[in-house]
Amino acid sequence: MSLTPTPAERLNRARADLRAGLPVMMGGALVAAVETLTPARLADLRALGAPELAITLRRAETLKARAYDGDLARLALPSDAGLEWLCAMADPADDLRVPMKGPFRHIREGDATVHRAGIALAKSAHLLPACLVIAVAQDFADLTHLLPGDVPLGPQGLTEVVSARLPMQAAKAGRVHIFRPGDGGEEHYAVEIGQPDRAQPVLARLHSACFTGDVLGSLKCDCGPQLRAALGQMGVEGAGVLLYLNQEGRGIGLANKMRAYALQDQGFDTVEANHRLGFEDDERDFRLGAQILREMGFSAVRLLTNNPRKITMMQAQGIQVAERVPLHVGETQENRAYLATKAAKSGHLL
Repeated sequence: MSLTPTPAERLNRARADLRAGLPVMMGGALVAAVETLTPARLADLRALGAPELAITLRRAETLKARAYDGDLARLALPSDAGLEWLCAMADPADDLRVPMKGPFRHIREGDATVHRAGIALAKSAHLLPACLVIAVAQDFADLTHLLPGDVPLGPQGLTEVVSARLPMQAAKAGRVHIFRPGDGGEEHYAVEIGQPDRAQPVLARLHSACFTGDVLGSLKCDCGPQLRAALGQMGVEGAGVLLYLNQEGRGIGLANKMRAYALQDQGFDTVEANHRLGFEDDERDFRLGAQILREMGFSAVRLLTNNPRKITMMQAQGIQVAERVPLHVGETQENRAYLATKAAKSGHLL
């Protein structure tokens, strides 16, 4: 029946529920994000049984917990553990002051499929990747129901909603295209300069949203200068397409990016901060960019990038990268260490 939500639509609804503090039903269990739990909901979950805490391997490494499931650790809640303890397990803000959170009782028996899917769901909702899982016999009909296999589904089919002419400082002949995924999630944008020939490799830039750099002119990164330099070069050449992907903070969201910045103030570099939060170095999915390029009729690009991972992803998705065009701008005294980390740990060609 067409009025029944698809798995992708249920997934988007589940993200919103977690962000609002509601648990979701998944594979015979309730899954709740630690970050948005309230004392009352935690008490209600405890009344149903014994909740298990799931954290990523990266967070487990920081806490010196053992990830017996490989990519995650499952921990039993101590009887006296309240919301403050749970939040300290999920959020590393106070780790240096209170480094010891254990001893832990690790859970090794049973299947971790739901726990793994719960973490992936929390990540996709831009929440801290830590969740409570509690097996339940009853069905909670009012909650969103998912199967573990629904998470993550990967990029949904992107559809162009509208485009309109937009004269810009970089080029008077500009046009902005708005693309929306099939699950109703975050929209992504394509800025087309001039009238690029679809039969030739187009000068292109995959640019991830950076509120602090693009809007506020942050000196901690080179994103704003890269954005403006890419548009400027397209304007000079008279043609190009800049894909503005809503993947803030390397895909972890603005709130978690600010948490990472706070950790950097404690002395950690970009990658170390992400790991302490429970994330990988880079959580972005550049397949979105390949989808938009194909939708716009492009099959080959001259890619403005210093990131070899973008080239690999484009080629894996059938977009030919005819040339890598370096983009070396925006170095400041404040971001030299950040750029050095990108080169040393993320392989950027700087």
